[in-house]
Amino acid sequence: MHILSDLFSFWHEQAAKLGQQTIQHIGLTAAALLLGVLVGVPAGLAVARRPRWAGPVLGFAGVLQTIPSIALLGFLIPLMGIGYRPAIFALFLYSLLPIVRNTVEGVRGVDASVVEAARGLGFTNWQILRRVELPLALPVLFAGIRTATVINVGVATLAAYVAAGGLGEFIFGGIALNNPVMILAGAIPAAGLAVAFDVALAGVQRLSARQLTRVGTALLVALPLLGGLYLLPRASARLRAGFSPEFVGRADGLPGLATTYDLHPSNVILAPALVYEAARAGEVDLIDGYSTDGRIKAYDLRVLHDDKQAFPPYYAAPVVRPQVLAAHPELGPVLAKLTGQINDSVMTDLNYQVDFLHKEPRAVAEAFLRQRGLWAAPRPTPATAPTITLGSKIFAEQYILVELYAALIRANTNLNVASKTGLGGTSICFEALRRGEIDLYPEYTGTGLLVLLQPSAAVLDSLGGNPQAVYDYVQQGFRRRYNLEWLAPLGFNNAYALLMRRKQATDLGIASISQLGAYLRQ
Repeated sequence: MHILSDLFSFWHEQAAKLGQQTIQHIGLTAAALLLGVLVGVPAGLAVARRPRWAGPVLGFAGVLQTIPSIALLGFLIPLMGIGYRPAIFALFLYSLLPIVRNTVEGVRGVDASVVEAARGLGFTNWQILRRVELPLALPVLFAGIRTATVINVGVATLAAYVAAGGLGEFIFGGIALNNPVMILAGAIPAAGLAVAFDVALAGVQRLSARQLTRVGTALLVALPLLGGLYLLPRASARLRAGFSPEFVGRADGLPGLATTYDLHPSNVILAPALVYEAARAGEVDLIDGYSTDGRIKAYDLRVLHDDKQAFPPYYAAPVVRPQVLAAHPELGPVLAKLTGQINDSVMTDLNYQVDFLHKEPRAVAEAFLRQRGLWAAPRPTPATAPTITLGSKIFAEQYILVELYAALIRANTNLNVASKTGLGGTSICFEALRRGEIDLYPEYTGTGLLVLLQPSAAVLDSLGGNPQAVYDYVQQGFRRRYNLEWLAPLGFNNAYALLMRRKQATDLGIASISQLGAYLRQ
């Protein structure tokens, strides 16, 4: 009952956002379904007339149906960018198989004697199709449209990862933050839409042929109008923001900016790997990022000055299970070899090499260790030796840090190393560490403070954003509450940042977050 209470409270607080996402979800589904009908029905009619085409056409549509949704979107992004275009096109491809197949089966299912009778009356092929076959095939055809609609409503939740909006924004935000209430807040309305559309179209299927013809005509008129709903929530935005799911839900992310700066930008959710590309391509104007990210320089972005210090210090340090340190005392000194070795500019350069020059994280890590005199060849270790499992979140900096630690452990101990990289957001890594699924992962003091420990406002005020005070508080809090150990920081502060394209920020006269807020409120 507690989770239901929290769910209704969340819906109440996010009512405007929920309404916007629902409209976007309906718009995406309708636009894709319209394309599916306009292409799938003629294709099905052509196949029904030429049976030898059935195998290749239905086979191709079937192959499209088997491609994982995320993989299909990933393939379409380089071709179509981000936003509604790849999302609608992917949904259109998924709708083809049921529409084409049911059109073929519907036409083939028309009694041959009825068709012959029409020919005996002098009907042309076009007249037979329009006045005989198509009306009689409509119940089966509508069953295909019904199936395609339900599929599209479900798959459309993934559109949130390419900045296309929809109810997937809450779902992916909840996954990133390990927040079941937020997941349910998007999943339940999405399921409700699917059920509602399914029931409505099931009722349509039961109508007479004449009524079905009228409904089909009305549907062709209604779908473009419903598809146009997608554009409504974006009509009045002065700047469009694209934020990662975790940033939208974290106290030190967008909620903190809203409290400190009264900042409420119109925003869409993006996969963390896409936010920089979206800004670079002009798909969005404002993004969240990290102050040491190499793409800031590569893409000529401006970090907006956090003049009210909404973002706490984010010094990187390994978080380790103390049982591992106790079982392998040689591990602590090895991990400490990186203490204080990486400042902001060094980390920015390492990230630049991976993010923009597309070098492998392992090669970048090895080159850094060689430069600092820390490199040594891995020791020969038997397969039966204990294994240290390293984890990471899903961005380049974490991959680099994991490779640095892995190389040091292999060179200086007789332990095996396994890596679980790309675990997603903070909560996923943290819970994996608590459950013993990984032994350590790189974390940031600001994240440990605001996301995992979540102290009171009075405690935050007492810390005052002091890096050492924040580190000490986080270290003690993790020991006491979670029985986890923070080791010494590596030396760099990878704070959250708001970023804009430099030229656009200069043209608008925006250099700080306060100036951004003033511009948005004009």
